[in-house]
Amino acid sequence: MSAKRLTVSASPHVRSAETTSGIMLDVIIALVPALAMSAVYFGLRALVLAATTVATAVAAEYLSRLVMKRDNTIGDLSAVVTGLILALNLPASLPLWMAAIGSVIAIVIVKQMFGGIGQNFVNPAITARIILMFSFPAQMANWVRAEFPAAPHYITDAVTGATPMATLNQSWRDFASAEGLPSLREMLLGVHGGSMGEVCAIALLAGGLYLLLRRVISPIIPFSFIGTVAVIMLIAGKGNWQFLCYELLGGGLLLGAFFMATDYTTSPLGAKGRLIFGIGCGVITAVIRLFGSLPEGVSFSIILMNILVPHIERLTTPKPFGYEKPKKESKEQEAAKA
Repeated sequence: MSAKRLTVSASPHVRSAETTSGIMLDVIIALVPALAMSAVYFGLRALVLAATTVATAVAAEYLSRLVMKRDNTIGDLSAVVTGLILALNLPASLPLWMAAIGSVIAIVIVKQMFGGIGQNFVNPAITARIILMFSFPAQMANWVRAEFPAAPHYITDAVTGATPMATLNQSWRDFASAEGLPSLREMLLGVHGGSMGEVCAIALLAGGLYLLLRRVISPIIPFSFIGTVAVIMLIAGKGNWQFLCYELLGGGLLLGAFFMATDYTTSPLGAKGRLIFGIGCGVITAVIRLFGSLPEGVSFSIILMNILVPHIERLTTPKPFGYEKPKKESKEQEAAKA
């Protein structure tokens, strides 16, 4: 009779066939529709800008890991995803060297200096976008109006103007008097001013649906994020459904809800935590849009909630089975020990 052996190993004990590179590849596929539509509306310049941010992000990761004497991680495709998301958060007219600086900030400062993938406490692409906004405000606010087909003279003679969110920010209290807004059909298709990834809502929804079907992301964060903004804007707009549609289709709400707020590293793990995270993002976004000096608040809301994630996790993580909270000692017991 052979003796049975009990093999003990360290956690995790539940394993999955999913890999980091596989998940990142799914995110890249989901971003392709938005990138393709940005090329349709903004021309070859959009693809050049995206290629710049991606190539710089990959090079920055490779060189920084080399300098830090760490294993090469460019094969996990996370740098490619960061570069793509950053590109979609930028205006198509941004000088390429500024876009490259953004990639270096995202990869070296926000990601690698904190230990690499899985160690950063805020989203690298969003942080880089915010830094670029404060460093180069004029260039980051140079919104080019999307045209179909993209004008061949785009780089030298582009049509610029305010985004729909800027117009709404100035006239939401009297929405009926708002002028210069595109039609809802144009908002859905993306024929309006904005960053490369803000213009085509259909492309973003298609990418988000792909991630949900592939179970790469949980629906809790995007649905609670978008739903919270919807409720607040419906109240602020006094039940005006047209105003609500503009708020949901405009700005970076869809891009942020599906592709940035759902980042594994910077969002909660549990369902309760994700719900709180999504609602928090929605509230902050709505408050900034309605009362802030900036027309958009998605990036700031996600960053602020990223910072709060450790606290959310501490409050929502289930206690181990059988756990009992230590009882506080009475004054008499403390005196007896003394």
